Amino acid sequence: MFVDQVKIYTKGGDGGNGMVAFRREKYVPKGGPAGGDGGHGADVVFEVDEGLRTLMDFRYQRHFKAPRGEHGMSKNQHGRNAEDMVVKVPPGTVVKDDDTGETIADLIQHGQRAVITRGGRGGRGNSRFATPANPAPELSEKGEPGQERYIVMELKLLADVGLVGFPSVGKSTLLSVVSAAKPKIASYHFTTIVPNLGMVETADGRSFVMADLPGLIEGAHEGVGLGHQFLRHIERTRVIVHVIDMSGMEGRDPYEDYLTINEELKQYNLRLTERPQIIVANKMDMPEAEENLKIFKEKLQDDYPVFPISAFTQQGLKELLFAVADKLETTEEFPITEEVEDTGIHRVVYRHEEDQRDFVITRDPDGTFVVSGAKIERLFKMTDFTREDSVRRFARQLRSYGVDDALRERGAENGDTIRLLKYEFEFVD
Repeated sequence: MFVDQVKIYTKGGDGGNGMVAFRREKYVPKGGPAGGDGGHGADVVFEVDEGLRTLMDFRYQRHFKAPRGEHGMSKNQHGRNAEDMVVKVPPGTVVKDDDTGETIADLIQHGQRAVITRGGRGGRGNSRFATPANPAPELSEKGEPGQERYIVMELKLLADVGLVGFPSVGKSTLLSVVSAAKPKIASYHFTTIVPNLGMVETADGRSFVMADLPGLIEGAHEGVGLGHQFLRHIERTRVIVHVIDMSGMEGRDPYEDYLTINEELKQYNLRLTERPQIIVANKMDMPEAEENLKIFKEKLQDDYPVFPISAFTQQGLKELLFAVADKLETTEEFPITEEVEDTGIHRVVYRHEEDQRDFVITRDPDGTFVVSGAKIERLFKMTDFTREDSVRRFARQLRSYGVDDALRERGAENGDTIRLLKYEFEFVD
């Protein structure tokens, strides 16, 4: 089975907890605090492995949780940082955030790496909190929680040439006779339900990769037929070979087919119109093909070369392959993400982003005040509530963020219940 789109969950490792410890040795008076910091949590890293061809493995494992850092130890020993979790992906994988749709990484070359979710930093031990006013603190931090997100992975085939056209126009047959690929071939529509790749070599020794993509139909960019599922693979190709059935056996007009497919490519991604096209007039061994080709050329307004061939009898294939190879030599790659050329002039780009508030206060129907916000929740998770010093520090931090004043403004009074995550506190004014 060919799998080219999956949704998975990834989580960076949590940081290790800092430690509260004191140095007590026979000949070391006033040894002081000696609690070490926790180690950093591991990142989830995607790495390209050219030996992979599909995202099949991700159908069976959809959760990737990196290991946490080691906890701090006594004698100021730092916990060990966790080793990154490296996940192998096939070349051509585009990784997007499921919530925002933002492209996180576009992985093409073998060995290329990208950090998908970052691990949390280690919590600080009590040695870090020693001050002249408090030389022996009994407080430490828990490790920072690792980043977590759902991501969507899309595989876009790394082919030089993409075969496009209506179902049953002969794309699979063409690929089978010019390469060693063995696509499924039959006389019914949508025989090809997965993209097929083949290595093509011309008579003069030049070679390129050709992809036979499932047939497109009108409305493909909106999800009709199989087209929407596989249109993404055309984005990587440098040259589009447009295969048209000139025999008219299906009862369709070849020129109307040509216009329809080009419109689908344009609607899906306007940049596809920048790709050079080569038109292949297939099934020229059929009775009415010559007359249809003549009419097609009269109607054709685009300046694309037209090659009459018969994939069945292999007529005209040599000239077609030479033309494709020549076109590839003069066509540069089209990157999925725009690359900015380094001109030596460096500018700062300011983006308007909504101000992320430290916290938000809402109220439940039962009268409970609910405090939420990434910064406050992160602070809560890194606080060790088993130690009085840590609890006091957390209260001071909340006050410095303005949470107390904000609760008073919302009408909180002595004894009211305050909820943060799943935990409840009593408001004391």
